[in-house]
Amino acid sequence: MKLNRKSIGAAQAWRAAGVRLPDYDVEAAARRTLEAPAWVHLGAGNIFRGYVAHIAQRLLNAGLADTGVIAAETFDGEILRRIYAPHDSLALLVRMLPDGRLEKEVVASIAAGVDAQETAGRAQLERIFASPSLQMVSFTITEKGYALTGLDGRPTPQALADMEAGPAGARGAMGVAAALLHARYRAGAYPVAMVSMDNCSCNGDRLRDAVRAMAQAWCERGLVDAGFAAYLRDGRVSFPLTMIDKITPRPDEAVRRALEADGLEEMAPVTTARGTYIAPFVNAEAAEYLVVEDDFPAGRPPLERAGVYMADRETVNRSERMKVMTCLNPLHTALAVFGCLLGYARINEEMRDADLRALVERIGAVEGLPVVEDPGIIRPEAFLREVIDERLPNPYLPDAPQRIATDTSLKIPIRFGGTIRRYVERPDLDVGSLVGIPLAIAAWLRYLLGVDDGLRAMEVSPDPQLQQLRAALAGVEPGRPQSYAGQLRPLLAQEALMGVDLCACGLASRVEDYFARMLAGPGAVRRTLREALDGAR
Repeated sequence: MKLNRKSIGAAQAWRAAGVRLPDYDVEAAARRTLEAPAWVHLGAGNIFRGYVAHIAQRLLNAGLADTGVIAAETFDGEILRRIYAPHDSLALLVRMLPDGRLEKEVVASIAAGVDAQETAGRAQLERIFASPSLQMVSFTITEKGYALTGLDGRPTPQALADMEAGPAGARGAMGVAAALLHARYRAGAYPVAMVSMDNCSCNGDRLRDAVRAMAQAWCERGLVDAGFAAYLRDGRVSFPLTMIDKITPRPDEAVRRALEADGLEEMAPVTTARGTYIAPFVNAEAAEYLVVEDDFPAGRPPLERAGVYMADRETVNRSERMKVMTCLNPLHTALAVFGCLLGYARINEEMRDADLRALVERIGAVEGLPVVEDPGIIRPEAFLREVIDERLPNPYLPDAPQRIATDTSLKIPIRFGGTIRRYVERPDLDVGSLVGIPLAIAAWLRYLLGVDDGLRAMEVSPDPQLQQLRAALAGVEPGRPQSYAGQLRPLLAQEALMGVDLCACGLASRVEDYFARMLAGPGAVRRTLREALDGAR
């Protein structure tokens, strides 16, 4: 059995292997999608294939939609050539249940994958965006995909190049998004919803601000007419907020072996020239949440019939803050940096470590829940318990701390800074009582030195600010606590980096103390972790 449209026609063999197949005519749905597209998605990676595209599949299976989704890639077109094209844009979703069972399903709702960086692909996308039938454009391009400026507040080289080039020459994700909206504007200024589904705070606002800034830069340079900027502001283009939650780790070798044992061929992952590690299958946890602000000026598919929570803006905000600032993302980041320092390869293994489990309990239940606003549709306490007791310890979910540690500098201000800021703002809370959060920040800064708790060199995950951060830490040496001479202070005072001025709020000295103690030879990270938590009990 091979993952392509012809092969899945032999349904009996697939079902004998325990694989669920689509309940609709895949070829007909793909044809209708390309003829009258309603949904385009930018960012063709695992979270899209394993969750967003599956939402479209549920609607097709239930007869609630007759078109699927078109995937566009703005960063790494090689995945389209090496994964999408050989498999007719099909994906094999593998849900990894806590009892070890694998639920397998062919996701066939993706009509095509289009490379937005290629001339032909861009032209195809412009035609799609010119279609009156288009209702929504969703995004999973990672948090850094929305950034037009660096920590210094100046435009990034890519953003500046896109601003100078105009719609025809834009290559960054936000430049491409603005250019495609310009094509829609020129075709008739049709309404559309631009729906960020990325795992970052205020994602819709970030997308809105970046697209509008790009359009304004083009207007000022005379590259587009002033009506385009007005089109983006007058309600015809909406930017709903969302909260998304589903863990989709990199493809796991054990899953590949299990699939091949069931008779599936050509399941091997590939690594692209840009470093993307991707396979024909997507292994993911079963738990999933998507909350979407119901603001769709061109109409929308019945997403709520596919398990999506459609809500007002404040409910989405509360759901997002619950997850991103308290009940999941801060725990993930803390486990990521400590896991790397302590030599762990899997998140679930960390959850069997009494010290690390106590750390996430402290950050989530003790320090985080007091600032959570109940969104009403998801109970924060129940969500947190599911995360700590079921999701993170899942022994069959092969998630690695090294993956989660990627781009941590972009996550710190939201995942930790937001909670610190609420402690500062609320008179009934004492910012001085925080232990787990400053401990995690200190561990991240210690992690940036690229030396583990045994004083062995370790690889640091990619981060857009890594070079600047390491330069700021110059002179600090693990094993020599006396080498610390206040190098952290400028970093701890940066609101853009920390989310709040830690010097002004009184937490800087605690972070410095933990950091310096973590430098004191082999085992110092573990010792500091244990002593800090014991002292907080």
